[in-house]
Amino acid sequence: MKMKNVMLQLSLLLICLSGLAQPKPEVSLNQVFNPNSKMVLVTAHRGDWRNTPENSVQALKNCIAMGVDIMELDLKKTKDGYLIIMHDKDIDRTTTGKGDVADYTLAELKTFFLRSGTGHPTKHQIPTFKEILNVAKNQIIIDVDKGYDYYPQVIKELREAGMAKQAIVNVKGSTPLATIEQEQGKIDDDITIMPIVDMKRPDALEIINSYKPHKRTVLQANFNTDTLAILKHPEEFRLNYGLWINSLWPEQNGGHDDDLAVEQNKKDESWGWLVNKKANMIQTDRPKELLIYLKDKKLHQ
Repeated sequence: MKMKNVMLQLSLLLICLSGLAQPKPEVSLNQVFNPNSKMVLVTAHRGDWRNTPENSVQALKNCIAMGVDIMELDLKKTKDGYLIIMHDKDIDRTTTGKGDVADYTLAELKTFFLRSGTGHPTKHQIPTFKEILNVAKNQIIIDVDKGYDYYPQVIKELREAGMAKQAIVNVKGSTPLATIEQEQGKIDDDITIMPIVDMKRPDALEIINSYKPHKRTVLQANFNTDTLAILKHPEEFRLNYGLWINSLWPEQNGGHDDDLAVEQNKKDESWGWLVNKKANMIQTDRPKELLIYLKDKKLHQ
């Protein structure tokens, strides 16, 4: 009898261990390009910056723990050629140091500390792009903003980290694909790129259509008014692209922004409006609240 109990306990233990050993679901952008998918991915702008310094490793870890799909980050290049995570040209606002990133080596920058959103020094250091990729791998998608000037190095480091299919790379705004490829060479088929298009431009539709040859294109649509004719049939964009709309500030979404959703508690008029416009990727400064909203609407896993 005791032997049976021991065997039963061992069997249960093996079942539990086998469950723990199951590989995690693949972190993939594939659903973004499915025009029939109803799922909406949440992008945290500069990471979870309300609770930890923007563009920090901890901001990334918080996003992963929260269940955010994508972290947006910004790149700059050091004097000795390293890509680091930094929004501004200088380090004055976000660190305990002063001056331009390009005037410092990586070792010198590592002597400074990141500031919190309230401006107070923390114990967090400026991360390199490689450090961020190592944490993000198989956990979360990375959106690379302000990295176009370093495009070849960005792609090289993404490939070295095994993150080429787990990243979106922003390209020069409101610029046709032909011009991008004149500057950077042909964009590899497996790289997901995102042109940022000002939708009020008279040539906006022409710019958007130029990206049809590149199958892994996400369209970031920016508009300061919601009455533009080009916004009347957004489902047409989803036939060829993922559709990303920012809810950060009203000038990017015709007034359907985060503050309307959270401060005024008009989530349907804000995030709901963006979803009705077929956005399947929303960049927000309120990732926790947006996740709750989308899950309640059965639009997020």
